[in-house]
Amino acid sequence: MEENAWSWIFQLLGRLHPLVVHFPIGLLVVALFLEALTLNGRRPGLRDGINWMVYLGAVSAVLAAGLGWFLRTFDDYSGELVQQHQNLGIATAVLSILAAFLLQKSNAGKLSNFFAYRSLLVLTVISLTITGHLGASLTHGEDFLSSVLPGNADDYDDTRGVILLAQLKQLDSLSETELDDLNLEVRAIFAHNCYQCHSENKQKGELVLENKRGVFQGGKSGKVIVPGHAEESEIYRRITLSSNDDDVMPKKGKVLQKNEIALIKLWIEKGAHWSDRALKVFPEAALALSRPELPASTTQEHPVDKLLEVYFEKNGIAWPQLVDDKTFIRRAYLDIVGLLPEPDAINQFVGDPNADKRAQLIDRLLADNRDYTQHWLSFWNDLLRNDYSGTGFITGGRKQITDWLYKSLLENKPYNAMVSELINPTPASEGFIKGIQWRGVVNASQRTEMQAAQNIGQSLLGVNVKCASCHNSFVSNLTLEQSYGFASIFADSVMELNRCDKPTGKMAQISFLYPELGSVEADSLKERLLKLSEIIVKPENGRLYRTITNRIWQRLIGRGIIEPLDEMDTPPWDGALLDWLAADFIESGYDLKQLMRTIMTSKAYQLPTVSYEKLEQVKSARYVFNGPIVRRMSAEQFSDAVSQVIAPVYYAAAYNPSGDQLSSNRVWHRERKFDRDVLPEPGTRYFRHKFTLTDREIINAQALISVDHSYSFYLNGNKVAEGNDWRKVSKLDVTKFLKSGENIIAIEGTNEGPIANPAGILFAMKIRQKDSLETTIQSASGEGWKSADVNPGKEWLSATFDDSDWENARNYGSMHWDQLLSFTFEDNVPTYARASLVRQHPFLKALGRPSRETVATSRDDQATLLQSLELTNGAYFNQVLEEGASTWLQELGNDGDKIVDTLYLKSLGRKPSAQEKAVMLSALGDTPDKEGLQDLFWATLLLPEFQFIY
Repeated sequence: MEENAWSWIFQLLGRLHPLVVHFPIGLLVVALFLEALTLNGRRPGLRDGINWMVYLGAVSAVLAAGLGWFLRTFDDYSGELVQQHQNLGIATAVLSILAAFLLQKSNAGKLSNFFAYRSLLVLTVISLTITGHLGASLTHGEDFLSSVLPGNADDYDDTRGVILLAQLKQLDSLSETELDDLNLEVRAIFAHNCYQCHSENKQKGELVLENKRGVFQGGKSGKVIVPGHAEESEIYRRITLSSNDDDVMPKKGKVLQKNEIALIKLWIEKGAHWSDRALKVFPEAALALSRPELPASTTQEHPVDKLLEVYFEKNGIAWPQLVDDKTFIRRAYLDIVGLLPEPDAINQFVGDPNADKRAQLIDRLLADNRDYTQHWLSFWNDLLRNDYSGTGFITGGRKQITDWLYKSLLENKPYNAMVSELINPTPASEGFIKGIQWRGVVNASQRTEMQAAQNIGQSLLGVNVKCASCHNSFVSNLTLEQSYGFASIFADSVMELNRCDKPTGKMAQISFLYPELGSVEADSLKERLLKLSEIIVKPENGRLYRTITNRIWQRLIGRGIIEPLDEMDTPPWDGALLDWLAADFIESGYDLKQLMRTIMTSKAYQLPTVSYEKLEQVKSARYVFNGPIVRRMSAEQFSDAVSQVIAPVYYAAAYNPSGDQLSSNRVWHRERKFDRDVLPEPGTRYFRHKFTLTDREIINAQALISVDHSYSFYLNGNKVAEGNDWRKVSKLDVTKFLKSGENIIAIEGTNEGPIANPAGILFAMKIRQKDSLETTIQSASGEGWKSADVNPGKEWLSATFDDSDWENARNYGSMHWDQLLSFTFEDNVPTYARASLVRQHPFLKALGRPSRETVATSRDDQATLLQSLELTNGAYFNQVLEEGASTWLQELGNDGDKIVDTLYLKSLGRKPSAQEKAVMLSALGDTPDKEGLQDLFWATLLLPEFQFIY
């Protein structure tokens, strides 16, 4: 008997795998669901049923894994995806057996509870889910899930193939170019119909149709292509079989169209030529950019509106009436400077009879460099994954670019110059391409060189390099070789290609994603970065300028001309509009403010907003523009608006743009345990600092002080001030307390809390004496400041007290407190810190600010449960409202009418209606108190009219 005579039995057993595999999926998943119902001792009657499900699920998982092994070993399955599916299947079987074992031990009382078993059951179901997904990828293709998402449909468009077939059939001989076109069209047919079974990832029948080697090598049955002889080629025989034939290809009911079969036949008969040109399976936007001619036959004056009129006529849309002045001024303020317009500014704008007042308002706001920069900083921080804290900063494996970015926006640096300085960086801007040096072992796609390629691709070019960092992209034409070639520009040594984190032995060839723009090859990293920075900003690189234009349009209008924003090969809803704006942006000198002005002065920006019930309607490929989309305030806009209207949400900033020379470092008593510095324990500490003044007349002296948590401040034995809110800097006139000769500063500081925590004194004093003599005293370095942790008695306030046995105070830095903007001797300082300058905070995170460990090109506008809980019951938000209520009552007293009118004018830009006012006054009562006013604030700030940009 032949050695393999019985292999059919194992093949048959293997093919039972798809039948058996559904048993563990059903049994174990339902078992986990029922197990969740028994938590905390509830529903004990379910226990017997759960036991049987877990035991049977474990047995069926082992059986499915075994049959899967037979299928892979004795049938025609091979490839990396198959291996991954098999490994996880075996892991699932092992986990399920262990879960069943622990369940049996728990039931027998040998384990005190079900925790270990339940934990393992959760892991089993997670492993089962991933294994099932990989199995679906094997059966239906790796893009089985993603292909149905908006913008990801990749069905083969045979229009081009029909035209090509008609042209080539008439010719006796084909030129090299025509042979290339024919081959690429055939490969496109293979990609859309055959790769799911015959790729490097899944080599069914050992046949690979993804590359030249695989096609001409053939499979398990031998060669599939006989150049010049279609009828003798196995692949042609298979695709021309009846759809009911067991050998027909492709399977799963996806029979090829007649013109597709004819193209494959023609290709084989013409010699099966293989083109060296890259296959473009997915649609790809033209790289070059040209400025479209504006329509002549329109009634509109603005270039954007001229183009839109043609679009509207094509889609049967009439121009809507423009929004009123109150709506426009609020929209413009929030979009340009991120703040609410003050009531006086609204009244003045509404009453202005100038026909050009909207354009003038836009110009005035764009000229407000400080507020414009502090608002748009958030957009660029998201886009360039720049932040003030987070992953990588503790170890020094990440560097922020805030100072460079802030100054670039403040001076409205041309966009091409910004991009050049990001790609070929100075020390101030190098953090962008340096990425994050992750601790521990990372996979190949997380190397800093690959991060640079991914970040540039996504943020600047609107192309997904991340997908192609592991394998050939499933959503674009980008290949693994291209992504590694791009990443190699940023490497100081040759990079080896890793496919799915496994070395391939192939070395990357340095190349930009769009080599037609120029070569970036050079001997040194510095030279390569210079070359890349020069070619990437060329006007011929339309992709760079379309991408930023599309992002700005989306930011102002609510929906990009192309969606998703990071997939710029997706067809735009109006390509002429996008190209004209991008070309105009280049001609303006790459002026970002001018781009915004162009969009905002158009009727398109000033149309009434449109509301959609579902996000899918906005993202749909069938989207039709008929006005801006209603937008929710960003986390930063909402925080700043609350600061404007109620009370400061933030007092301290991670980045202080004023550049004040006063240090924000804090000092405290040095705490030690076992010869190590530790966090300060709660309690009171005592601090002294001596200084000497000349005998010149003291003209003026001011002191600034903030202590976390509370303090009493004495100068020459006199109590000057006390405080218990470290966020607020006390600015004190101390002239009368000073004297010539020796002076003594004494501060009693208290650190609150139940456990050890950071505490610190922030102090500065400026003394002006006759003849322009000026002395500044700071606590920042701790030099000359002494401290004690034991009550020294009353005498410690005097200059004669002996503090020789006191310790030198320790400098605790500023990391825990950030920089209080009011810690300055300058006048007219902001009363609150703009949220864009604040490090990531739980309140901002809840409202949607991303972590910025990766590029974030858009934020979710949909409200979440976390946001609702934070705004309705969050301790931090309620603290702000409570503080605001106290301040309002001090300023406005018990005048309910004035309180309600002021609140509506400041928050909504209008007075309340009679009905609204009656409700508000009823809620406040005859004598408004803090709790009632808090409720009034809360109810107003949660109104859609406040939270949304209309």
